[in-house]
This record gives sequence, structure tokens and C-alpha cells, in this order.
Amino acid sequence: MTVAVLGAGKMGAALLSGMLRAGRSADDLLVTARREDRRQLLTERYGVEAVTNAQAASRAGTLLLCVKPQDMPALLDELAEVVSVDRLVVSMAAGIPTGSVERRLPPGVPVIRVMSNTPVLVDEAMSAISAGRHATEEHLERAEALLRPVGRTVRVPESQQDAVTALSGSGPAYFFYLVEAMIDAGILLGLPRAVAHDLIVQTAIGAAVMLRDSGEHPVTLREAVTSPGGTTINAIRELENHRVRAAFLTALEAARDRSRELATGAD
Repeated sequence: MTVAVLGAGKMGAALLSGMLRAGRSADDLLVTARREDRRQLLTERYGVEAVTNAQAASRAGTLLLCVKPQDMPALLDELAEVVSVDRLVVSMAAGIPTGSVERRLPPGVPVIRVMSNTPVLVDEAMSAISAGRHATEEHLERAEALLRPVGRTVRVPESQQDAVTALSGSGPAYFFYLVEAMIDAGILLGLPRAVAHDLIVQTAIGAAVMLRDSGEHPVTLREAVTSPGGTTINAIRELENHRVRAAFLTALEAARDRSRELATGAD
């Protein structure tokens, strides 16, 4: 079935590229973009046809909505004139509930909400999927098949999507922020920036692989590095003294709350 990526920015283009790498034919893919130069670039790079949003809705069986949350109402109003109940609409916009999408489309159109993250660009995304009122098991499986080439998927109740947005949707930024701070610390301690960068990046990769593959709780892995009276426990003490753990909890709550505000704006 033909798949259309509506609003093929970075996230949309990454999904498009992933589908092609997974073996889907460019002839079965459509894209839309606001700017003409962007449409030409997508066509030249991926060999797919660039169309209008209305054409995509009338020709594709699955519509991946990859526009920004503030652009979603206008897009849905445009689609409402042409989309039919035999289409599947997959919304990738942060904070937009399936109910908000369903209310702007004809009754009965199946909608699925997805929160993914930027590691989609390197096929290591984490995508959380929630079904709307009219989405069936077959629709969920179809969405999972589209997202699987670019990372992992998990199904969650839609009531948990704001928490997912705060945790994994925004999550890469937290890790980048931490790595940036650790590189600065390496420079402060006398290391060249390039050396500090390589040390921290590879350490982050190694730690992430251990978390993924060992099956151990992060506390167990941390304790394995934390010798009594050693360097690590002194560093951990300073992090606790500065309430870093509490700051993370507060930060993620703020992100969750902002996701809820976006949902309110969508209505």
C-alpha cells in the first residue's frame, strides 16, 4: 500500500529513508513539503514523487503526519476535505491527542499517535504507539512495520504519551546536554577538547550498550564502578549534593506539562 509522508522535514525524511532501506519501493511512497526546493531535494535524493497534501490523502493508504504541532490544525482541515475512512492516519506531532485529530477528520477515520525521537536519523529511534478510537490491531501492526526499520517500538496507552514525550521524545537532548557538560569538565581538567570528546562519546556508547545488553538494573551497573572511598563515589556525592537527581525529576515534569499544554492548544 502506498505511504505518504506529509511534512517531510528531518523526521519525515528519516522515516522515508528508513522505509526505502527496508525494501519498500520508491514507487509506493509519496512526500509533501511546504517549499518547492525541499520537494525537489526529496525527489532527487530518494526518487519519490512529491505531491500536494490533498493528492497524498486521496492516493495513499497510510498518511504519516510529520508536521510541527502548531501546523497540525491547518493540515487536518486540508485533509478533512479528501481523506476517507479506509485510510490510516499516523500522527507524529508532539502533544496532539488522537481525539483532536479525529474531530477534524471525517467520522471513523483510524488514527494512531506516535512519539518518536531524533535517533531515527541513525536507525536507533524509540517510538511509542497509541491507538485512537477507530484504530484496530491491523492498523497498529501496520504502523509498527513502518517504524521498525528506524528503531524500536512500544505500545502504550495514550494517557502515557505526555510522559513518553518528556522521557524519550525529549530524551536525546538530555544526554547531549550531559555529554556537553562532561566535555567541558574534561577541558577544565586539562584535556584537549578532541580527546575529551572521544573519551566521553565512547564511554556513553559503551554504557548504553551495557544497559541494553546486560539486563542489569542501572543501579547494579553503577555500583560496579563505585569502589569504597574511590573517585566515583566522591563524584556521585557531589552530584547528590547539587540535587542533580531532583533536578532531572523536575525537568521531566516540566516537559510533561508542556506536552499537555500543546494538547490544549490543539483543541
